[in-house]
Amino acid sequence: MKFNFQVVVIIIFIIAAIFGVLVFSGAIPLGGGGEGGLGTVVLWGTLPTSVILEPLEEFNNANPTFIVEYEEKSSETFDRDLLEALATGTGPDIFFLSDDLAYHYSDKIIPIPYANYPVASFKSVFAGAGEVFLTEAGVLAFPISIDPLMLYYNRSILDAEGIIFPPKDWEEFSFNVAKLTRKDEFNTVERSGAALGQYANVVHAKNILAMLFLQAGNPIVSETEGSFRSALNAPVGKYNLPSILEFYTSFADPENPLYSWNRSFANSADMFSNEDLAFYFGYASEVATLVNRNPNQNFFLAPVPQIKGAKSRLTAARVEGVAVAASSKNLNTALQAASLLSSSNFAAKYAPARNIAPARRDLLSAPPPDQFSPIFYSSALFARSWLDPSPQDTDAIFGSMVGAVLSNNLSPTDAVQDAGSKLELLLLK
Repeated sequence: MKFNFQVVVIIIFIIAAIFGVLVFSGAIPLGGGGEGGLGTVVLWGTLPTSVILEPLEEFNNANPTFIVEYEEKSSETFDRDLLEALATGTGPDIFFLSDDLAYHYSDKIIPIPYANYPVASFKSVFAGAGEVFLTEAGVLAFPISIDPLMLYYNRSILDAEGIIFPPKDWEEFSFNVAKLTRKDEFNTVERSGAALGQYANVVHAKNILAMLFLQAGNPIVSETEGSFRSALNAPVGKYNLPSILEFYTSFADPENPLYSWNRSFANSADMFSNEDLAFYFGYASEVATLVNRNPNQNFFLAPVPQIKGAKSRLTAARVEGVAVAASSKNLNTALQAASLLSSSNFAAKYAPARNIAPARRDLLSAPPPDQFSPIFYSSALFARSWLDPSPQDTDAIFGSMVGAVLSNNLSPTDAVQDAGSKLELLLLK
């Protein structure tokens, strides 16, 4: 049973105030080595123990006054297992928190007050994607990794059509898709330029749409005086959200020149691996999987296209941080451990172990010299995320928004307004 969010916010501010007093009194120091931290803290995550064992052992050796013990959990049941454990008082002291669960756990973790970790300091240390953990109550988690959304492309298909470089903006992308999509005399798509327009068979459809909204300057969810509200109904200059939704669905409209995708196709990842799709939007962490699915496929990746003439660049990302459970029985050490995990050599080794980018700016400035990491790290610098109140529910909301336009049940304007109203209700629960 969920508490009224206003009550939760009040509780969080009370906890933050108490925490601030403890920090100022010296009872809870932040950073600066292992002084003050004693005993053992338990860390939960979904990364295999075999992968995290060595960097964690080095971390423990570097901080001899306390020990971090890692417990591997299933990614499929992590949320449920964590909720049950925290409810019964048997949960971890600290845990890896993904951006799409940050809102869900905001009343179960200790936020770090800005009096003790100023926003300016946070922004100087971490890339912008980590700011998804910044709320008015404080810092929900210490960012540790960024998994940016990328544009994968089949080099052989582009080469055959004389396309030298992947598109840098959506105008160029649209021109390329029209050129790369192959249709017969009955307008049946035989090879797709891009998997956009539909929802169910477009892998990461919600994230792609969210990226387009974020590129237009819409935060999707905003916070005012401790309350979170939907921002989907807010107009954003020339690139309003209905026009963006219309652009997205145009790729599934048989009457549109951009038509390249329909509901009869397999999912976009399968189509790309089968070399029936030229462009695929996927996360950096997917590169190894895509290589293994078709070792003979000639593909590479690039930053996602941007709005032409935009003053800044942006891609979507999955962000992970280290959060401190409010129920920890060793709060002092848990806070120190969480801070140090994100700021030590552990963070430098954690991200590469997951084939993604680190969240720290200094680490992003020195990518490994392999063929993919420099592109991942570059995109991570301009990646952003949003505070998703419930991944499953918002997936349904975004899916209904797209479906309503494709079925002509709602105009793009009405579909966005409907999605915004549903998101608003979700945030008020």
